[in-house]
Amino acid sequence: MAQLLKHPALLLTGGATKLFGMSNSGRPTIAEVDLGAFRHNVSSFVGLVRPSIVCAVVKADGYGHGAVPCATAAIAGGARWLAVALVEEAIELRGAGISAPILLLSEFPDGAERDVVGHGITPTVYSFRKIRALADVPTGSDTVRVHIKVDTGMHRVGAQPHEVLPLAREVQGRASLEIGGVFTHLAVADDPADLYTGIQLRRFNAVVDELRSAGVDPGLVHAANSAGALAHPIARFDLVRVGIALYGNDPDPTLPASAYGVTLRPVLRLSSRVSHVKVLAAGERASYGLRYTFQRESVVATVPIGYADGLSRRYSSVGGEVLLHGRRRPIAGRVTMDQILIDCGAPDPSRPVNPGDEVVLLGDQHDQRITPWEMAARLETIAYETTCAISRRVPRSYVGTDPEIEL
Repeated sequence: MAQLLKHPALLLTGGATKLFGMSNSGRPTIAEVDLGAFRHNVSSFVGLVRPSIVCAVVKADGYGHGAVPCATAAIAGGARWLAVALVEEAIELRGAGISAPILLLSEFPDGAERDVVGHGITPTVYSFRKIRALADVPTGSDTVRVHIKVDTGMHRVGAQPHEVLPLAREVQGRASLEIGGVFTHLAVADDPADLYTGIQLRRFNAVVDELRSAGVDPGLVHAANSAGALAHPIARFDLVRVGIALYGNDPDPTLPASAYGVTLRPVLRLSSRVSHVKVLAAGERASYGLRYTFQRESVVATVPIGYADGLSRRYSSVGGEVLLHGRRRPIAGRVTMDQILIDCGAPDPSRPVNPGDEVVLLGDQHDQRITPWEMAARLETIAYETTCAISRRVPRSYVGTDPEIEL
C-alpha cells in the first residue's frame, strides 16, 4: 500500500494526468512522468537485490522528475529508504507527509543541525565537528542515528579509512547519537572491467571489519549505486542506493540493466507542440547568428521550448533532433531561450505540418524514440544531466499512479 500523502498542488488518481510545478496557462511544453514505470523499476531492483534494502535516490528534485511523486512511487514499489543531497530536499519530502527514513548523502551545512534533527533526517557524518554539532541539539528521548561515510578512493567527501573508528567512538560517546550505518561510494562501478571497484570494496570491508573487531556495530552497511547493484553483487551489502536506473535509464550505455535481468521502463517523456508554420525558400537562413541555411524549399515549424526550459543552447550544433509525425527532424539553427525551429523538409501535401502537431524531444512517438542517453551523447554529457536540466518552468504531468496516492 502506498503512503497516503497530502499536497496542495495536485491530486493523482488511477491513471489520471495532473500538472505539478508552474502552471502552463495552455503552453503545450510538458514533461510527462510515468510513475507506474518508475514503480516497476523500483520493484525490479527490490527483486534483484533481495534481501538487501532498496534506497531510492530522489535528490535534485528526483533527477528532474519531481521528488515528492517519485518518492511516493518508490515507497509503493518497495523501497524502504530515500536519499537526498540537501537538507531542504529532505524537508520538502517531510512537508509532503513522507515518513520513510531519509538519508542525507553528505554532511549538513553549518547551522542546519536543528533542521536535521527536528525533521527526523538521517545525517551523514565524516568529521568530529559535525558529530559534536548534532550532539548539542536537544532531542528529548529520541536518538539520532547517523551514517558514517568512508572515502575509499573517490576522494570527494568522507572520512579516511583510519579515521572511521575514532569517529565511531565519538558517536558512541554521545548519549543522543547512535551509529545507524557505514557507507562508501563507488567511482567506476559503471565499468565492470575496471579493477578499482574491487580495490574500493576491499578498503571498505577492512573498515567494517575493524569496527566489528573493536566491538562497534556498523549498522546498515552500504556501497552500491545503480551500477554497483547491477554489476557488482558483492557490493550490495545491507542496502543499495539506486538512482538513475529507477528513472528508466541505464547507468551507462555500455552497462544495460537488461544484461542483469532487469527490464527498465522509460519514465520521462518531454514534448511540446508546433506553434507556428512557414515555408522558406532554399538559401534562407534561420535563428540567431543565421548559422543554419536551408538547402531546399522547406517547411519550418516553431516549437515553444528553449534553453530556459533546459534544452541546451548548443543542441542544434551537435545534430540535435526531435520527433514529428514519427520522423526524426533536425533543429534548424540555434536553440533560443523560449523556442526552437524545426526543419520539416520539403512541403508534402499528404503529410502537412500544422500548429498543434506534437513534437517529442525525449521519449517515444510511433516507433521512434529519443532517449536521455542519446541526447546526452550528442552533448558529450550523461543522461543524469539531461533530465536534471529540465527546468521548473516545464510542468510535470504524472500518469500511472495508484488510486490511494494523494499528493
